[in-house]
Amino acid sequence: MSTAFKSSLTILFEAPFWIGLYERTDGGKYEVCKITFGSEPKDYEVYEFLLKNWHKLKFSPPIQAEVSIERKLNPKRMQREIQSQLQDKGVGTKAQQALKLQHEQCKLERKAKSQTHRRRADNTQGKFTCDYRFFFISIYDESLPRPMGKEKNRSWAG
Repeated sequence: MSTAFKSSLTILFEAPFWIGLYERTDGGKYEVCKITFGSEPKDYEVYEFLLKNWHKLKFSPPIQAEVSIERKLNPKRMQREIQSQLQDKGVGTKAQQALKLQHEQCKLERKAKSQTHRRRADNTQGKFTCDYRFFFISIYDESLPRPMGKEKNRSWAG
């Protein structure tokens, strides 16, 4: 298992917003985080965002990464690979899977939280039950005569 730490940030346009995919591999564990920027971010804005909000980023649950042996690259070859990565637009399938897993996990957490909230509300609601039937009976007594039609509004003198 590799103990190397690798990270990459890919900025791409996913209508209607610009997003950033921050991927990191640490000790054979692959994690990804989706950052929504809105308008097209400048380099200094991305750098500033990462410095200020690094601790707030929510990464996906770790997925076992494939172990690959890194070899020393020729600088020209490295530049070519960087250019090909810049030309390649789109989200990698591994990143998509990790984001989907994170989304499902958040969905389950929200569902559990809402269920407990609903149960608490049901428990408290059961303690303060009130029977409104007596109230309606006293207002709408059938023995009283019913008014015959709607009265006109006589507030206008005209």
